[in-house]
Amino acid sequence: MLTTATHLDDRGQAMTDGTAADPPPELDGPDGAALARELMRRMQRVRLFEEATIALFHAGELPAMVHLSIGQEAAVVGACLATRTSDYMTGNHRSHGHPIAKGARLDALMAELLGKATGVCGGKGGSMHLADFSVGSLGESGIVGSAIPVATGAGLAAQVRGTGQVALCFFGDGAASEGVLHESMNMAGLWDLPVVYFCENNGFAVSVTTEESLSVPDVAMRAAGYGMPGVTVDGQDVLAVYCATREAVERARRGEGPSLVEAKTYRFHEHAYGLVLPRPYRDQAVVDSWFDTVDPITLFHDRLLAERVLTAGELQALRDEVGAEVEAAVEFARRSPYPPPEAAWTDVYAPGHDPQEVSA
Repeated sequence: MLTTATHLDDRGQAMTDGTAADPPPELDGPDGAALARELMRRMQRVRLFEEATIALFHAGELPAMVHLSIGQEAAVVGACLATRTSDYMTGNHRSHGHPIAKGARLDALMAELLGKATGVCGGKGGSMHLADFSVGSLGESGIVGSAIPVATGAGLAAQVRGTGQVALCFFGDGAASEGVLHESMNMAGLWDLPVVYFCENNGFAVSVTTEESLSVPDVAMRAAGYGMPGVTVDGQDVLAVYCATREAVERARRGEGPSLVEAKTYRFHEHAYGLVLPRPYRDQAVVDSWFDTVDPITLFHDRLLAERVLTAGELQALRDEVGAEVEAAVEFARRSPYPPPEAAWTDVYAPGHDPQEVSA
C-alpha cells in the first residue's frame, strides 16, 4: 500500500503520458504502482541527466557553468507531475530539472546545454536561459525572480481565454524577498489568477542562509498577506510534494485562485558546479552525509521496496532504461552541429516582424 504522510486528502493523479488522469486514482489501488513508477522515472531522468552534465563539465565540453538540481529532484518532479502538459511552467537559473520533470525530450535539452543547433532553443539559450514550449516551459533566467511575473502573466492569459490552464512558478528562497514576487502574488491574489507559486527552499541563496535573509521561518507564511493559502512540505518526500501541489493546481483550475507551496529541500552540490568560494559556508561532512540520509531518490526507492509497491528488479530496470536514454541524449548532442554564424540574426524579432520597420 502506497501512502503519503500529509494532512491533505487522499486523492491522487497518475500521469504516465504527460496528462493528468481524471478521475484521479487511489494511491493504494492498481494505479498507485503506475504513479510511483512515473515519479521515480522522472527523478532518475533529472538525476542521471545532471550527472552526465558533470562528466561533460570535467571533459571541457560544456560552454558555461551549470546549476544542478541534484538533491532537489523530489520537489521538482512532485510539483510538475501534478500538472498537465498544457499547463504553463517557469523556472529559474537552476532549471534543467523543471522541463525534464515536465516531460521534455532529453536529447534536445542536452543539445541545448552544448550550444548545438538541435537544442530546444537552437543552442542560444544554454543552461540558464532555455525554454521548451512543447511541455509548457515558458523559460528560465539567470536574473533572480525574473520568471515570476512571466508565470503570473501566463495565469492571467489563461484566465482571460478561459482555457483552464494553470501556471506553475518555480523560484528559490533567494527570490522569496524580491519585490517582483510580492507584486505578482498581490495581483494574483487580487484577481484569483490560476498560478501556483512554488518555492524550492534549499536553505541557501548562494551562500546566504535563510535565517540571515528571511524575516519568517517559512516562506509559505507570506501567502497570508496576499489572500492565498500557503503550505510548507518536506521537499525530499516526492509524494508529499505531489499531493500538496496537486491540491493547489486543482484549486487554481477550479477558479479559486493562487497558492504558495514551499518545499524544504537540499542542494547537494555548490550553487554552480565548479564554483569555489573564498570561505566555506557549509560543513562539507554534513553535505556528504546527505546522500545517505536525505537523498530523495534513495528515500523513495527504499519506501517502494518496504511497501512492496515495486520490486528491486523493476526499480533497477527503470534506472537502466533512463540511463540508456541519457547516454543517447549525450551522443545526440555531441553529433549535432553548432548553429551557423547567420543564425545570430534569427530569433531576435517576433515571427513575421520586419526589423526594418523599427524606428530609430
